Amino acid sequence: MIFSLALLLLQADWSSWRGPFENGMARGEAPMTWSDSENVAWKTNIPGRGHSSPVIYGDLMFLTTAIPEGSLTAPGGGGGRGPGGGFGANVPHRFMVMCLNRKDGTIVWEREATKATPHEGYHFRYGSFASNSPVTDGKHVYAFFGSRGLYVYTMDGKPAWQKTFAPMKMRLSFGEGTAPVLHENTVLLGFDQEEGSYLLALDKTSGKQLWKVDRDEPSAWAQPLVLTHEGVKQIVVAASNKVRSYEFATGKLIWECAGLGTNVIPVPVTAKGIVYVMSGHRDPNLMALRLGRKGDLTGTDAVVWQNKRANSYTPSPVLVNDRLYFVSDNGFLSCLNAATGAVLFQERLPKPYNFKASLVGANGKLYLSTEEGDVLVYKLGDQMELLATNTMKDEVFISSPAIVSGDLYLRGQKAVYCIRTRK
Repeated sequence: MIFSLALLLLQADWSSWRGPFENGMARGEAPMTWSDSENVAWKTNIPGRGHSSPVIYGDLMFLTTAIPEGSLTAPGGGGGRGPGGGFGANVPHRFMVMCLNRKDGTIVWEREATKATPHEGYHFRYGSFASNSPVTDGKHVYAFFGSRGLYVYTMDGKPAWQKTFAPMKMRLSFGEGTAPVLHENTVLLGFDQEEGSYLLALDKTSGKQLWKVDRDEPSAWAQPLVLTHEGVKQIVVAASNKVRSYEFATGKLIWECAGLGTNVIPVPVTAKGIVYVMSGHRDPNLMALRLGRKGDLTGTDAVVWQNKRANSYTPSPVLVNDRLYFVSDNGFLSCLNAATGAVLFQERLPKPYNFKASLVGANGKLYLSTEEGDVLVYKLGDQMELLATNTMKDEVFISSPAIVSGDLYLRGQKAVYCIRTRK
């Protein structure tokens, strides 16, 4: 009985947006078929606009949104340069943190973290002022709004501490959206931007700065990855100029490697002494880098293999059973042998889908959420096998799904859904 309770508590955890293993994989099972009218346990409308993915601990789900207090305009279609460019700039917004009961969708609490007028907008189609997914350790929830600051709450919604930062300057006002990382006693925040990029480590209980490292990087959105190799705990950050690894405790540089293209977004993943980093914009590349080295690894045998075709621009990959799965923004699904880089399949999906949401997997199945409102379910394996196509009419999926205790959670443009087939 005690063992069963402990297992249940472990399963009820999707505390960061890439899941319990930071590779997109869930514990246990997940639904395979549903529609607008079938297997939707609940639907809760969310005010405002936010593309942050939901995170879950126990029975509580956390997400963020930004509610405008005026009309939104998009100078130049949403891509202006400099202050005031992009969609939603110069309009006051309420930046909100919301807590829902994951079992029935009721709102447990909601808090206005701050009210602010953004100096810079976001991409009119894909962006929002609440794209940074929150993170929780079961004691506090950490909601990062980039230029608007970091806001920390207890699980019952009481403010714990907050910290503000200088306004960021993003490429073409594409928006901010790098999720915070919570590991042991440390919160890690990435600020790769057009000027003054840096990586910041804060004490999770007080917000005290532990260290700060300046970075020679333009705008990028890849969340840092914490890993341990041969007893060395390090932070890997993928970016355009170089992929870099830092000592977790001090921020001291361990190694670096050039080779990715521009606008780096996918989160690194790691297994068996190799870390995988990817870019899919200009000069796309996917690199498998062997851990355990120091210094500049560019052009060395630490680069185990590379792939330059059909890489993800935005979605982060799934790594499981020595297979790396990823999807391009315009709908090519790939499966590569993680050890060798050999392409097992790389094929176009049945329709011309578009993707911003990252892949997730559960118990032999891979889930692909599309901008067109379909969620495709493929078999995890060496051949491309479609198991189901689930359509949510009039919905758009930019946020990534979460899977907890057999339930699948989807956040659309206006609502969050719980998909449930278990009795």
